[in-house]
Amino acid sequence: MYILGIESSCDETSAAVVSMEQGGRRILSNIVASQIETHRLYGGVVPEIASRAHIEAISSITYEALATAGVTIKDIGCIAVTSHPGLIGALLVGVNFAKSLAFANKIPLVPVNHVKAHVAAAYLEYPTLEPPFTALVVSGGHTSVYSVTDYTDFREIGGTRDDAAGEAFDKIGRVIGMPYPAGAAMDKLAYEGNSDAIKLPSPAMLGDNLDFSFSGLKTAALNYINSERQKGSEPNAADITASYTRVIVDALVKKMTLAIEKTDTKRLVLAGGVAANSHIRTALDKLCKEKNVEFCKPSLALCSDNAAMVAAAGYFEYLKGNFADTSLNASALDEEY
Repeated sequence: MYILGIESSCDETSAAVVSMEQGGRRILSNIVASQIETHRLYGGVVPEIASRAHIEAISSITYEALATAGVTIKDIGCIAVTSHPGLIGALLVGVNFAKSLAFANKIPLVPVNHVKAHVAAAYLEYPTLEPPFTALVVSGGHTSVYSVTDYTDFREIGGTRDDAAGEAFDKIGRVIGMPYPAGAAMDKLAYEGNSDAIKLPSPAMLGDNLDFSFSGLKTAALNYINSERQKGSEPNAADITASYTRVIVDALVKKMTLAIEKTDTKRLVLAGGVAANSHIRTALDKLCKEKNVEFCKPSLALCSDNAAMVAAAGYFEYLKGNFADTSLNASALDEEY
């Protein structure tokens, strides 16, 4: 039996087929239609354009996923769809398509939390990974720390009080002239600059907590850039990027060091789009080796939004009997936490 996963929470339309054998950890297909080139014209995701693009792509993407996996809709035992959180218009496209497909073919439907799906990406590449563990989700909309006690039970133990790390990278990247999304370009450029060139505030909150705040860091970086430009001098993009990246990485390492100590965890899972950042991956890998903690990080392809991770998370919702009917609605909020 197979799970069909459907993802449309932001600017990627994706459908995937994952086998229900071997704990829902074997990918048969994972098709992604990206909208990056479209949104790059505007410097960020335009929700209305994203929703329309999902409508245009979702049907063909789904049947391509089935064909690539060598199965038909009759072989599907469950349909898993991202229902929250995300852009509400984009989510509604995926949810309504999944409901219709499930209803027409009498297939069980399970709603999936997008954050849980990012964490579930690790199951696809670490066959022996199982809870309990600590997860750090770093993306455009999230910078959160979770205690994962069961495959479907998460407890947030820390997170950002305002902006997310991914949004912070994109904002400063755009200001220094990098194309959207700025993450990959900033990752590369950071190796060319002096990470001690600019003094910036840490986004790690003071005190015995696992919280972050990126708004002050963004403001400080913007003030520095504007100040230099007002003096008639274009700031060094490599030095800004290197310094900015170092401060973010140091903050994540600081709080994850505390998380490891507070939870006595033996496994740390890194997930989300910003989990693709090589500086973050290297620093957390070093930390985990020092603390004798297993470090699990998805491959770059599974860091970004995709339906294979939705199917992987959906497998465990299916086992718990967390089914939905045609009344299922989408939500922009991370309601479970």
